[in-house]
Amino acid sequence: MEEQAKELRALMNEDNFARPAAPHKTRIIAITSGKGGVGKTNIAVNMAIAYSQLGKKVILIDGDLGMANVNVLLSVVPQYNLMHVINRKKTMNEIILDTEFGFKFIAGANGFSKIANLSNDELDYFAKEFASLSNADIIIIDTGAGISNNVLQFLSAADEVYVITTPEPTAITDAYGIIKIITTELLQRQINLKLLVNRVHSSDEGKRISDLIINIVAQFLNYKVEYIGFVYDDPVVQASVIRQKPFMIINPTSKPAVCLKHIVGRIEKTDIPSDAGVSNFLKKFLGGKKNKS
Repeated sequence: MEEQAKELRALMNEDNFARPAAPHKTRIIAITSGKGGVGKTNIAVNMAIAYSQLGKKVILIDGDLGMANVNVLLSVVPQYNLMHVINRKKTMNEIILDTEFGFKFIAGANGFSKIANLSNDELDYFAKEFASLSNADIIIIDTGAGISNNVLQFLSAADEVYVITTPEPTAITDAYGIIKIITTELLQRQINLKLLVNRVHSSDEGKRISDLIINIVAQFLNYKVEYIGFVYDDPVVQASVIRQKPFMIINPTSKPAVCLKHIVGRIEKTDIPSDAGVSNFLKKFLGGKKNKS
């Protein structure tokens, strides 16, 4: 316990939020995992809060199109979602929800894969609507777990991809598995991969798990993955799920909250990729379909 207390005090005392002024550019982050149940959506929601607490304009998009559950953690019932935009029934601004936690939320939708079959006119409309999000500082996309085409489409277009795992052997194996698929299926792009280890009991455990995965990926896939940090296992997380209120709000000084603030502070000190932003996201997401039509 004393070791954890020292680590937390160190995290809280670091100047995580000092950063030089830079030209505005939207950072688009996709959060994924090899399997469900590792806390991916919880990380996405609470990371959105951590960014908004820095004064950032944040949009969280639920990209888990089969089992969308961001709205459950937020205790909201969206009336409209991305399919209403794709079908031209609503504009993007009409489906965005303001949350009580300081960020905006866009609900996903079953059938979003329809975007692959849109006509040029429909693509133009969707691109125009999505481009309206370019005033955001941060867009976080909570993708589905696993390797569906929809997930890979989001991962290939994002500026940065955060793979979430836990110390469980099955989660470690699945994290390596999705990294392998990303690095072999998306050969046309250099994916900016980062690793976050959730539900650890010490910083040493987080480092050990990350080193294991990173070294195996380097050895067998010849690919570089960056470790961005760990989040402690703590009862406050389960309590937050039951109460449908993020742990950053329930207990902002809890171990998981402090860890996530530290991670966001580290991310903020890194440069945004040169090809970042909503416009480039759309180009990569649509995959040049219009040019092939």
